[in-house]
Amino acid sequence: MSTHIIGDTATLTGRSLKHILRSPDTIITTALMPIAFLLLFVFVFGGAIDIGQGAGEGSYVTYLLPGILLITIASGIAYTAYRLFSDLQGGIFERFQSMPIARSATLWAHVLTSVVANLASVVIVIGVALLLGFRSGAGVLEWLAVAGIVTLFTLALTWLAMIPGLTAKSVDGASAFSYPLIFLPFLSSAFVPTESMPGPVRWFAENQPVTSIVNAIRALLAQEPVGGEIWIALAWCVGILVVAFVIASIVYRRKFS
Repeated sequence: MSTHIIGDTATLTGRSLKHILRSPDTIITTALMPIAFLLLFVFVFGGAIDIGQGAGEGSYVTYLLPGILLITIASGIAYTAYRLFSDLQGGIFERFQSMPIARSATLWAHVLTSVVANLASVVIVIGVALLLGFRSGAGVLEWLAVAGIVTLFTLALTWLAMIPGLTAKSVDGASAFSYPLIFLPFLSSAFVPTESMPGPVRWFAENQPVTSIVNAIRALLAQEPVGGEIWIALAWCVGILVVAFVIASIVYRRKFS
């Protein structure tokens, strides 16, 4: 049975990836807004923001990049919910239900496609950051740890996107849920140190998931001690993933029971 599920998931994932390869504008569009934020903060606001490093443009883009990567993922999952909603409205799921295909394979195909597409957007954004002066002395292990955190965060938000994709009544409803997630990094340590924020805002910024994830990635890229931040970041990612997976699975089973 497990081999049957894996084979069906691989086939359907290949189908979804072919659609993206035929229309790569989705990946490019996903990367455009984070790149715009990157350019805006580096060239417009960067010189006025004190990050405690004696910053020039190069050091601020290095400080900024972890938050921009999370914004890239948050904007990309809007397309994940949209693709799922479109397949539901187009009757693709019903057709697959009538075929000898593992029921969970259809949903997992959307999840894996989302992870691949969003990580491709992340690579594009990192490439632009390198052109703007981003540099890191991190070794292979640090980069692998960064890749693991980013992938886990992508997987968690992708399963979160499955919920509106399955329950929305319109295209706008399927993708609108991502707007608060895109805004969340602005209330974190992504752009400025939390010490500069007023009391209530600082408390929220220091106790929401994005700050721990950003701080962990930033420390790894800077070859600084990560401390407990990485475990807090992983706990947030795993917690969101588990809750979203359970809810999405329940909604999916009820919808096609």
